[in-house]
Amino acid sequence: MRSTAILLAACLLKFSHGTPIGDTQPVLQVPLEDHPQAQEQVQASQRLHGRFLHITDLHPDPHYKIHSSTEEDDACHRGKGLAGTYGAETSDCDTPYALINATFKWIAENLKDNIDFVVWTGDSARHDSDEKIPRNANEVLNTNRWIAEKFLEVFSTDSDPKKDLAIPIVSTFGNNDILPHNILLSGPNKWLKTYTDIWSKFIPEEQRHGFERGGWYFVEVIPKKLAVFSLNTLYFFDHNAAVDGCALRSEPGYEHFEWLRIQLQFMRDRGMKAILIGHVPPARTDSKQLWDETCWQKYTLWLDQYRDVIAGGLYGHMNIDHFMLQDKKHIDLVLAGGDESDSASIRTLMDEELSIESANDYLEELRADWSGLPNPNIAFKDDGTVDDLKKKHKKKKGKKSKKDKALKKIGGPWGERFQVTHVSPSIVPNFFPTLRVMEYNISGLDLSATWASAQASDQPQEMDWLEEAFDPRIEDVDDELLDDEDDNDEESIAKKKKKHKKPKKPKNPDLIVPSPPAKSSPPGPAYSPQSLTLLGYTQYFANLTYINHDNYVGDEEAETEKWHEGKHKGKHPKDKVPHPKPFRFQVEYDTFTDPIYKLKDLTVRSYIKLAHRIGQYKPQKGDRIDETFDDQELEESDEDDEVLDDEDDDSDDDENDGDDDEIEAEKKKHKKHKKKKHHRQHEKNKVWLRFIRRAFVGTLEEEDLQSFDENSGLDLGDETPNFTHDGEL
Repeated sequence: MRSTAILLAACLLKFSHGTPIGDTQPVLQVPLEDHPQAQEQVQASQRLHGRFLHITDLHPDPHYKIHSSTEEDDACHRGKGLAGTYGAETSDCDTPYALINATFKWIAENLKDNIDFVVWTGDSARHDSDEKIPRNANEVLNTNRWIAEKFLEVFSTDSDPKKDLAIPIVSTFGNNDILPHNILLSGPNKWLKTYTDIWSKFIPEEQRHGFERGGWYFVEVIPKKLAVFSLNTLYFFDHNAAVDGCALRSEPGYEHFEWLRIQLQFMRDRGMKAILIGHVPPARTDSKQLWDETCWQKYTLWLDQYRDVIAGGLYGHMNIDHFMLQDKKHIDLVLAGGDESDSASIRTLMDEELSIESANDYLEELRADWSGLPNPNIAFKDDGTVDDLKKKHKKKKGKKSKKDKALKKIGGPWGERFQVTHVSPSIVPNFFPTLRVMEYNISGLDLSATWASAQASDQPQEMDWLEEAFDPRIEDVDDELLDDEDDNDEESIAKKKKKHKKPKKPKNPDLIVPSPPAKSSPPGPAYSPQSLTLLGYTQYFANLTYINHDNYVGDEEAETEKWHEGKHKGKHPKDKVPHPKPFRFQVEYDTFTDPIYKLKDLTVRSYIKLAHRIGQYKPQKGDRIDETFDDQELEESDEDDEVLDDEDDDSDDDENDGDDDEIEAEKKKHKKHKKKKHHRQHEKNKVWLRFIRRAFVGTLEEEDLQSFDENSGLDLGDETPNFTHDGEL
């Protein structure tokens, strides 16, 4: 046998022709993937589009009945009323299967081939709102399994749910996706194990073990470039009585943040960026706080320390269209460490405000907070390069200019004091069913591998992060976070130089503060326009009042406290058989052409400018509107004011040029008298009014919208729901 092998080798050597390394060699065969024509075909079918879909709060209800009553005792399950084929808009009823099917059909026909991935932020089971038909575990899991199958039908290759996905789908838990709702014990548990099976096509195989432990995972939606992190916000949720915050090592919330810290560090080391998604958003005002304080503190701290990595945060749950700004000035390492003695008074105050509140109170409080924002029109007046800004600053030594002070207050030229959270409205028609298509910057990513093309190749390495050695380095935290003093005035600076005291550190040794960005690192995609920066979004809605097309009789008045019967309360259809019009989503608005919001992109800078404009009780010239107006005027009045009046900005904001202490004092004064009218104003703020209209997806009546500025405690009746369903609006 050996002699035969030697003879064969000799023959091959004799008749073969070798080519020295480096010499030209004729190409006899080109691998299929390297062939130019094949490359064009691959690029055409697998190129990035720079868009993704955010869908949330579907709440399918298998017991929904057409022409049933929207009254609380009936919940669109029985009785006679005007519950439409596709849902009872503006009511508290859940989603009929017809709306779910129509939504996925529309997505398949209009979005499927134009997006790169899907973000699905939970609540795919009905609310437990009907005492006569209580929920059970099988129903909750079956509706979630059904929704998962709908995604697989639409986004699998050849529309076959048994085939592989064509694009990634990143799912997350909602507080109604478990039983009892809101309550999730630490893992492993039966719920996490079951969802591991339901979402088996969504969760990367190497992360399923970790998911069973805590319900968290991430997907590299653009391999080696962008990851979407699915956070299990039920471990942060203040209504989850089975857990206790995020400070104690024994709590799943603590473990969750440790996992997130380590994974985000991996992203930084690999030069990747991340989008964070979850169900319950980190809402935090005087009257409403959805997360445990220790979890909110850690989240805000993590976002600040990884601001070079994180591109944005996307959430659902609250049903209204709005955004939030987290302020890193509110980070307190003592609170993040869970020291109750230091936070007791604050927590007591917040607990007193966590009763059921109306939506307008919540939005009014957001506005009140934004009214005290540092003036971005002064800080960002010159949109030059960072180098230009630095040169100008060097020329002025000694006393700081007005702009220098504004820049310091706002967190530098990129506004790095703040963070943005996006909250998308829902499919469930508490208002109108809504979808959001986000767009992001793909410049420089033309040749990047897509998720589908990378599935057959290498995967991220599996790692048991619990074995990772913890390296608590409290000294790595930004100095600003450890500084309790106001450093805006010369006196405080002099005191610091004299005393050289170390800043206050947390007492909890388990608090591990993430490393901040390197000083040489450029600002991240959430702050500076670059690849993977969120550029804008298009919002689609289905006008069910038009689509359901049911004539009605009767107009009975009915008083309700918590349950909302919607615009169809007391009404009955004329015809026994429904005659809906063809179902479709249509554009409500998009941020690219919107003449009122004027968002250049979705960076923090853009949102600071928008929030500041919303917060002005005396609006600048371009944002004013007459007392009497309609929606068309709200649009047309802006055509002559495309460019902001800088002189007007400066004059308006002289009032806001005081120290942060003055701003806080003004906030306290405002909160103390919040039941009274806000500032008396002759001109209405059309940016605020548009913010309100969009919050409720255009379902507010005109008279309610007109009066929204007049009273902070305004009762908007049926069209503005109270906080029901554990913080949902």
